[in-house]
Amino acid sequence: MRLSLCHLSKAILRRSSSLAMRSSTAEDVDKFAQYHPTVLTLKRLIDFGIENTSTDDSFLFLSKEIPVRLANIMKEFSFLPDKLLSMPSVQLVGQWYEQSFQDVLQFNERHSNISEDVLNKFNETLDLLQKRHSTVVETMAEGILEMKREHNEYADDGHTASCIQYFLDRLYANRIGIEVLAKHHLMLFAKMGKDEHCIGAIDPECDVMSIAEDAYESARVLCDQYYSAAPECEFECHSFSNSLIDNRISLTYIPCHLYHMIFELMKNALRAVVEHHRHHTSGLPPLKVLICQGHKDITIKISDHGGGICRSQLVKIFNYLYSTAPRPDDAQTMAPMAGFGYGLPLSKLYARYFNGDLWLNSIDGFGTDAMICLKLLPTDASELLPVFNRTALSKYTQAERVADWSDQISGLENR
Repeated sequence: MRLSLCHLSKAILRRSSSLAMRSSTAEDVDKFAQYHPTVLTLKRLIDFGIENTSTDDSFLFLSKEIPVRLANIMKEFSFLPDKLLSMPSVQLVGQWYEQSFQDVLQFNERHSNISEDVLNKFNETLDLLQKRHSTVVETMAEGILEMKREHNEYADDGHTASCIQYFLDRLYANRIGIEVLAKHHLMLFAKMGKDEHCIGAIDPECDVMSIAEDAYESARVLCDQYYSAAPECEFECHSFSNSLIDNRISLTYIPCHLYHMIFELMKNALRAVVEHHRHHTSGLPPLKVLICQGHKDITIKISDHGGGICRSQLVKIFNYLYSTAPRPDDAQTMAPMAGFGYGLPLSKLYARYFNGDLWLNSIDGFGTDAMICLKLLPTDASELLPVFNRTALSKYTQAERVADWSDQISGLENR
């Protein structure tokens, strides 16, 4: 059943009491949430840095675009289950978003007087916004744990879990999008963290093999610290045109995003292999990484002989807070190998952010192929952004599932 605009307005009013937002801020959020975020491609972001785009142009765009993106996700906070929304950590994240919205909004009214001082203050505001939101993922995770401790039976409710999963996908995708815009602007125009190989935050010749090798090495060191053993890794590149230079494949991409995805998959594969062969770690089967350039896509396949994942677990593997490993002790000093349950769902969001994807093919009892598929052409790599609308509202208010972009499509639920 489709929701009318009248029903949408009434639903929002019914939930307004859950928000501690000031009335003036709430009015501004309502105003900016009426706009849809501007979907950018990697090509368009690159053009910001090579077509003599001025700091003023970037300022004019971001001073409206960032409030639009913040407002769209802020509208959805109020539709979280009450028992989650009341948790201290979730309230804190909501306050961070309100503060960031207010901080950036003040520049939306300065379009007629763009001085160097205004631009410097804007850069400082974006830098502060990034730092403020740097722990959103961990803080929201703590909020869910708070709810589970206080309302365990409520947390296990199917509709509640579905709403939380849906919201977190959208919150984190929104966070990635805002972070990319802020970081790209600061690296282009404020020279913060500038990399000579990149145009802003984007590397037009991102070497997939090099990043995969770095990710494996970091994961291998971590695995060796925990298990005193780690399998080797074999790398292979292939191109449909057989025209590889130095056996390397490159694409236009954000290097830290690619590293995050591959590192997470490497970490999982290494742990699976060591634990599956824990009684004879002297002869661990190696991981195998295939990087393939096709006509439209670049695909990265990470294969392991780690025993695989049964279908009942594979359905849940992209759910937040679900992990096949025990949760790490808060007191431990080393970075955990696994256990928080956020690595795979976040990696999937990073892949899907520029119209790619990430999925697992697993043979229970044998091993797993983890797949990352990315757009080869920067013109095809467009942002996938959440928008607050009737479809989004229906996800929170109706028990019946309504299909939209954030659905986890595994095809396993009905088997």
